[in-house]
Amino acid sequence: MGELVAMVEKALELVAVGDRPDLSQRLRQTLERLADPDVRVIVVGEFKQGKSKLINALVNAPVCPVDDDIATSVPTVVRFGDPASAFVVAPREGGTRGEDGAPELERRRIPLEEIARYVSEKENPGNVQGLASAEVGLPRKMLANGLSVIDSPGVGGLDSAHALTTLTALPTADAMLLVSDASQEYTEPELRFLRQASRIVPNVACVLSKTDLYPQWRTVAGLDRGHLDQGGNAGTPLIPVSSDLRLYAAKTNDTELNEESGFPELVRYLRQEIVGKAAALQRRSVAQDLLSTADHLELALKSELSALENPEGLQNLLAELEETKERADQQRRKSSRWQTSLNDGMSDLISDMEHDLRDRLRKIQREAEAAIDSADPGETWDQFADWLEQRVASAVSDTFVWTNERAQWLAEEVAGLFSKDGVPLPLLQVSGTDGVLAPVEEVADLDRGKVSLPGKVLIGMRGSYGGVLMFGLLTGIIGMSLINPLSVGAGLLLGRKAYKEDKEARLKRRQGEAKNLVRRQIDDVVFQVGKQLKDRLRLVQRETRDHFSEIAEEHHRSLSDSVSAAQRASSSRAQGRGQRIRELRAQIGGVVVLRRAARTLLPASPAPAAPPAGPAAEVAAVRA
Repeated sequence: MGELVAMVEKALELVAVGDRPDLSQRLRQTLERLADPDVRVIVVGEFKQGKSKLINALVNAPVCPVDDDIATSVPTVVRFGDPASAFVVAPREGGTRGEDGAPELERRRIPLEEIARYVSEKENPGNVQGLASAEVGLPRKMLANGLSVIDSPGVGGLDSAHALTTLTALPTADAMLLVSDASQEYTEPELRFLRQASRIVPNVACVLSKTDLYPQWRTVAGLDRGHLDQGGNAGTPLIPVSSDLRLYAAKTNDTELNEESGFPELVRYLRQEIVGKAAALQRRSVAQDLLSTADHLELALKSELSALENPEGLQNLLAELEETKERADQQRRKSSRWQTSLNDGMSDLISDMEHDLRDRLRKIQREAEAAIDSADPGETWDQFADWLEQRVASAVSDTFVWTNERAQWLAEEVAGLFSKDGVPLPLLQVSGTDGVLAPVEEVADLDRGKVSLPGKVLIGMRGSYGGVLMFGLLTGIIGMSLINPLSVGAGLLLGRKAYKEDKEARLKRRQGEAKNLVRRQIDDVVFQVGKQLKDRLRLVQRETRDHFSEIAEEHHRSLSDSVSAAQRASSSRAQGRGQRIRELRAQIGGVVVLRRAARTLLPASPAPAAPPAGPAAEVAAVRA
């Protein structure tokens, strides 16, 4: 890390000499990324699967509360800290809000031994304290390289509406561990959540916990492996572990028992596949920023040096300047093309997003109406409402994930309109689903259709009255009284028929009312979620536009600076040329050293790569 910071600071010195504030801004952003090297691993799963104990065993400390009831109610981040410490992140006292309307948050130090008072369901049920998160710092070697492990609150089913909260945290994570115990194979909600997460998080692994409690864990592991292979997650690691064995092995210093616990494999995965690859990705990102900076600086320096060293080639220099200006104009025209592509692509994306959301919800509406027609909705309305909310939540999360992928694809298409060298993409996070269903009201209650015994009697009497009267009058012709066995029997039959007809009419009424409630709920979701998705896509459009505008401006600024530098050199006096040439050569030497150091950060390539097509390479091609 120190090596990377030193290289970026050296680049900042070179940029300051070249008077390029735009490049300085990019390099300062690079320093900010280096200042926060955390590699975030979020641990997710349904409640009581052993997530909290898994983290305790991983760091060999009781930092996450474990209870027979649902334990964790607040996300807890465990990272490196020396000495050990604990904080909670909560809204600032007084209820102050920021410019975006969100409550301002502050970190408050708490005693480490009292962490359970803030993050456990027993002490803070349903997070009534309103905490955003908790942070625990521990002096552990495995956390020293920037690894942060996040204990997420368990949910009663990953297909429920609560899973949207977990899905919200995934875009900010570098990896995810899905924890499921060895009592049974994966459920459909777990597999569905895993498919969604695999499209958001770059690294996903599955952990089979509590192997010490279930002798058949190998059979369950085989079944889980089959589900992963069949569900498109064939390359996802599946690591069986026992947290209790790990904790006991740490207490007794038993190496063999530690191996049996399965945790060494999990630690190797975190170090090599997560922390190691994140470090390589960071080095590659820094190298690209430094190489791009070197290209931009070298362009103006070499243009001026060429003009100073070859004053007799003035005509050739002027021709080259005209060609360079034309390239600058082409870059401007290219800028308008990418903006047009971005606007058109975003309009198409918003239209496709609306269609995708409506299509998914229409399918749910058809399923709901078919279920309503097949039975009395009043008898199972509570279960039906839960099912509807779960299906709607899953559909909304699918649409957000799909929209996020399309937004990334659009950004790549826009980047392709720039030069052939690698153009960094903006960080787009459309898939966050925090609070998207908050404005949507719960499914309204439905009349259960239950009729009391007196009500049933009254319905029967209304139907039987006509039968008794009609048949009583007919039998009166033959001298029988109004109320006789025949009229009473007819009244009973007609009363029973009237009761059945009334029951069917009430059922039809309830089914129609239930369908109206479903349609109203679907319309509300389309209205609220569609509005939020449009707002996020417009924000993505602005961020993408600003991101690529800065890149286009950097290219144009470099070309313009090369023109100005050459013009200054052609009109400079002879007595100052020698000193200026030495200064330029020294600056170019610093840029060459910077480029050479940046290339050492890149992974070795099996074949020689094509020369970069940055601004310096463009002018070099012109001169050639």
